Amino acid sequence: MRAKPAILLVDDEIRSLEALERTLEDDFTLFTANGAAEALAILDSEFIQVVVSDQRMPDMSGVEFLKQVRERCPQVIRIILSGYTDNADIIAAVNEAGIYQYLLKPWRPESLLLTVQGAVELFRLQQENELLNVELKSSEPWLKVRVDSKREQMRERSAMDNIVRAPDSSMSKICALLSRVAPFDIAVLIEGESGVGKELLARALHYASHRRDRPFVVENCAAMPEQLLESELFGHKRGAFTGAYQDRIGLFQQADGGTIFLDEIGETSPAFQAKLLRVLQEGEIRPVGSPRPLKVNVRVVSATNKQLAELVRAGQFREDLYYRLSAFTVSVPPLRDRPQDIPLIAHSLLEEACQHYQRPAAHFGADTLQAMQDYRWPGNVRQLRNEINRMLVLSDEDRLGAELLSAEVLQAAAEEQVAELAFLSGLPGDLKTRMEELEKQILRETLTRLRWNKTRAAAELGLSRVGLRNKLTRYGLEK
Repeated sequence: MRAKPAILLVDDEIRSLEALERTLEDDFTLFTANGAAEALAILDSEFIQVVVSDQRMPDMSGVEFLKQVRERCPQVIRIILSGYTDNADIIAAVNEAGIYQYLLKPWRPESLLLTVQGAVELFRLQQENELLNVELKSSEPWLKVRVDSKREQMRERSAMDNIVRAPDSSMSKICALLSRVAPFDIAVLIEGESGVGKELLARALHYASHRRDRPFVVENCAAMPEQLLESELFGHKRGAFTGAYQDRIGLFQQADGGTIFLDEIGETSPAFQAKLLRVLQEGEIRPVGSPRPLKVNVRVVSATNKQLAELVRAGQFREDLYYRLSAFTVSVPPLRDRPQDIPLIAHSLLEEACQHYQRPAAHFGADTLQAMQDYRWPGNVRQLRNEINRMLVLSDEDRLGAELLSAEVLQAAAEEQVAELAFLSGLPGDLKTRMEELEKQILRETLTRLRWNKTRAAAELGLSRVGLRNKLTRYGLEK
């Protein structure tokens, strides 16, 4: 049977110790002490994982005691209890004793139990981390081989040639331009609607550059407030602001020698834009709360779903920063402007989804692909991926028919086919040819709108099921 974690409880009041014991005895092996001296003796003889100490004790305060614990047994997790909200005590506990939690009396049993459980888990993770560090030192050559192998896999997967597109796609020209500019350390701005694959292109640009063996770091500038974004990108020093309990290395420093991709750059504030401009001009960052700047060597690739030039004219984006970011600009067309890419992208996404959901290989019906090409995809590739995942989850068969598409996609496909009917009615040709083409499109529009429910389609069109089936076979529309 696995031994329970060992907890040391320190309090000069017997009743307080008993209350702590009642709360924790079912989950932990408990050791108790009435003062600091007795507690330190226990620490010398027992393998203790967590210490819970009262603050006000006659021989030594809890902070002073836990400071000694920190010096003797730094791996032990330290928790302090106090009935007083003295700011000086709290600050000393944090700065000098390095406590895990400061709990005020009267404490709640469930809160104390959760806190101690969290401390035990932290102790376990610390131990595992130390073991991993030892293992890493002993297996450096093996790890290097693994890292190099994974980097090569990422390079192949992110290659410009592996971006899925048709031979006549407008994306081919964009990929060719980015391949030309990739070897040169020039800032690149990628414009396009959300979901068109701007990050995919930025990653391909990085892996086609001489920085390919260095980090590629991504940050969505619209995902967090300005102060947190500054801390995330530039780092901060401990105590720089509330909640900054330790130094943080920013993403610019992590990306040193590599590429940083700043998505949604158009959402940043003027104050942040000024700080980013300085980074680009001077090649150095200043962590929040630090008196000294740090040199960084980073290529910046940015992206936006807005027209930055228009934001500059409107006074919402700094002109000098715009010219720094847009030394080379590409505009990615939305999916609706390259329908020839949709079948290829859809097949690629379906293959990924089958692997992710551990499903057998599946395929689309011709009606499904046509409906997807008729839809305008306002969410672009991201929306297409969600639609395919939904279809795969709903399907019990290997074939994904149009009836599995969402109502929004089917309705749009039906409207497109109605427009096509109006167009066909004005085409030249003899009556028989024109009527057959019209009949084929009417059948297709009706079945698409009714999710390929043949019974309902036959009833609406005034046909028997056999008659409908014969017409579908005749026009090559049978599923």
